[in-house]
Amino acid sequence: MTAVSVPSSTARQAVRRSSAWLLAVILTGQFMAILDVSIVNVAAPTIRADLHSTGSGLQLVISGYTIAYAMLLITGARLGGLGGYRRLFLIGLALFTAASLMCGLAPTTGTLIGFRLLQGAGAALMVPQVLSLIQLTFDGASRARALSIYATVISGGAVAGQVVGGLLVTADLFGATWRPVFLVNVPIGLALLFVGARLLPREHLRREHGLDLPGLVTLSLAVVLLVVPLVLGHELDWPLWGWLSMAASAVFFGLFLLVERRAAHPLIPGRLLRAPGLRIAILALFLQMNVYAGYLFGMTLHLQGVLGDSALRAGATFIPTAVAFALVSLYWKLLPAALHRPLIVAGAVVAALAEAGLAVLLSGGGHGEPLLEILLALVGAGMAAMFSPLMAVGLAGVAPADAPDASGVVATVLQLGQVVGVAAVGTLYLSLQGSHAIGVTVTTLATITAVAGAVALPLALGRRALGKR
Repeated sequence: MTAVSVPSSTARQAVRRSSAWLLAVILTGQFMAILDVSIVNVAAPTIRADLHSTGSGLQLVISGYTIAYAMLLITGARLGGLGGYRRLFLIGLALFTAASLMCGLAPTTGTLIGFRLLQGAGAALMVPQVLSLIQLTFDGASRARALSIYATVISGGAVAGQVVGGLLVTADLFGATWRPVFLVNVPIGLALLFVGARLLPREHLRREHGLDLPGLVTLSLAVVLLVVPLVLGHELDWPLWGWLSMAASAVFFGLFLLVERRAAHPLIPGRLLRAPGLRIAILALFLQMNVYAGYLFGMTLHLQGVLGDSALRAGATFIPTAVAFALVSLYWKLLPAALHRPLIVAGAVVAALAEAGLAVLLSGGGHGEPLLEILLALVGAGMAAMFSPLMAVGLAGVAPADAPDASGVVATVLQLGQVVGVAAVGTLYLSLQGSHAIGVTVTTLATITAVAGAVALPLALGRRALGKR
């Protein structure tokens, strides 16, 4: 008989430690990218005063990052599949870090806008590699746990951006006012580059997929034509060019579908969208990110604009949401396996009811504490109970060869969901402008959450509801 070699406990522990360090490196990069979506919001007034920015210029400082980030995510995913996830992660991280330094030293509004676009491009190269590396490095229970930590990072980054931004601006380190908001990324980025170059695995590159340049061009144009007017629309009072741009976006999305049918190496392979449950998960995640981003944005407007909270206090108000989201994301797998899929719909119900409670509570014109913190925590818990299982179930059927394309699609859907959520909620809230504005806004979010739960119902019911035997 042939002896079977069994890894020693020491070898297994070494593998686990290596995987843990890999996850720490890539998720810290992910956290930085998410942090920079919201951290600049708090610094906006001091940037405007220091650089004498116009309203539109300041809006581009805030949103230029998001525009470049959303437009290039799928491109970054495909480049990762071609050039290696490790290499593209490190290139994106280096570009993001260098751009952060240049943002912190920018002398004018124009240069700051340009460096923010560069920063977004770096994030778009880095972020898709995170999901790809998780998909290819982990499997089974370890993958589900890695995805749960990933979900925690996404929720924590959005809230931490507002809190950290408020702390840095208030501290006014070395009299630099707003600049530490960008410069804080530099030492962290350099440390990640040093550690990542030594720990991230080198892959054997497989060039089965071409670049699909026509697909990249048409999809990038479709995304930018949609994102730019959504980001700038409410600030500029929804000009005609914005509506024309969104109409042109629909045309380019249609053109993208035609191009993909004829592509030798399509950007989004048909077999990817046929993976069990992926399309349902993507739609439900899109709706959920509408709600989560809209909830943070609408509540921030209300807390600072109506209740008069400082930026720091407004950011700290969301800590119960972030903590509850983190705890549920980390520990939902401890539930019996039979409850994992139904948890998606249960989470939607809890979040929708908590949002409806917030609508009633805040319509009275005060903070409504301590009930406010309880409802905020329930929103976070319900959102996490949806998000983590949706990610796990949606990606479970994706073949390893399709990991980079799946990563690009999911990352883009999450980003577009946030952009659409902020635009829609901002427009709704600002158009009402009364004491009832927050009530109507959060009630709308509760409705969308319920719709997301209904969309995900086939996933909750299992394989039979998906048409699988």
